[in-house]
Amino acid sequence: MQEFPFMNQNPKTRTRIVALGGTLRPQSSGSAALNLCLNIARKEGCEVRLITGVELNLPMYDPAMPTLPPAARAMLDALRDADGLLVASPGYHGSMSGLVKNALDYIEGLRDDTRCYLDDVPVGCIVSAAGSQAGGSTLAALRSVIHSLRGWPTPLGVTFNSISSPFDQNGNCSDEALLAKLTQLTTQVILMAQLLSSRRSGNTGQ
Repeated sequence: MQEFPFMNQNPKTRTRIVALGGTLRPQSSGSAALNLCLNIARKEGCEVRLITGVELNLPMYDPAMPTLPPAARAMLDALRDADGLLVASPGYHGSMSGLVKNALDYIEGLRDDTRCYLDDVPVGCIVSAAGSQAGGSTLAALRSVIHSLRGWPTPLGVTFNSISSPFDQNGNCSDEALLAKLTQLTTQVILMAQLLSSRRSGNTGQ
């Protein structure tokens, strides 16, 4: 994919957006939504990182495990450096998938960091569901977990019906209303990330 310029930002202060979620199924609608959001972020000059599919196929989280799996360490390193986060989960039986919840449980590994968990990180939540009923309850569950991890869910959360197949095989979105919502969601994450980053810089006198 084409990389975009920094938009007058110093590379060291480039806004970093991480997208996490989807399913193990290739070309899942959740992964397509995250990719779309990251393309929008790229065009705004952000540095982006997508963590999806097999990268999230982690062993069941155990706080007593002596060492973290390499994929879990890589995910935590990405989250540690993230200014903003996008999380997408399918709606499974009225809540988020075990794959996504297990990945979020690994964020316990950031507990002792200077920035604990997702403190001061804006998080955009996306839910894809095979029908309309699971979307709302899954979004509420996802927001609750993000709150518990000290993240700041954006005012807008996006749910969509995957049965309508809004994404083609190339990841293009044919649903203009969904495209508008995902664009707004990404913009909220970026703007909140930049505002919080500016505040932190001001507090440190930089």
